[in-house]
Order: sequence, then structure tokens, then C-alpha cells
Amino acid sequence: MSVEKKPYYAMVQINIKDQNDFMERYAQYVFPILEQFKVKMLAGSFTPITKEGDFNGNWAAILEFPSKEIADAWYDSKEYEPYKNLRINELTDFSNVVFVEGY
Repeated sequence: MSVEKKPYYAMVQINIKDQNDFMERYAQYVFPILEQFKVKMLAGSFTPITKEGDFNGNWAAILEFPSKEIADAWYDSKEYEPYKNLRINELTDFSNVVFVEGY
């Protein structure tokens, strides 16, 4: 009997310093890497609305991964590493990336 893998989700909240710079230096390169890992972007917005809590960022997204193993493999991959470092250290003021298991 095979064990069914549950999808895994990333909830992303960031504040981008310069959206054009972000798109030019980060997004155009990261989306193909996400595709390699069979990741789906379920939602993404430059105008997220916060109903509760404290989030004043200007980008929020929800990504769906086929499994936790693939989510971990993507996040720790050599392909994504330089872009992750660029996002964290240069392109954003802050970021929250939270992974949760699907049902």
C-alpha cells in the first residue's frame, strides 16, 4: 500500500523595497525554478488586505507544493539559494514565509 503525499503550502508575506527591481532581479528567475519543482502559485497580490494581525507588506502569496519533501527541496535548492539570499538581504525590508501541511 502506498502512502499518499499531502500537498504542502507556503504562505508568503513580504515588503518589497522596489517592485520593478524585485520583478527584474528576482521574480523572473524564481518562477521557472518553481515550475521545475511542480509548484503552483495559487494566489499572489501587490495589494493584500490584512483583516487581523500586523502585516503592512506589499506582497502576499500562497504557493502549493506537491509534498513537504518537495517544498524543502525547493527552499534549500542550489537553484533557489542565490535568489532567496537576494530577496532576504537586498530586495525586501522583511519577509515571512510559513509552510503548512495540507489536508
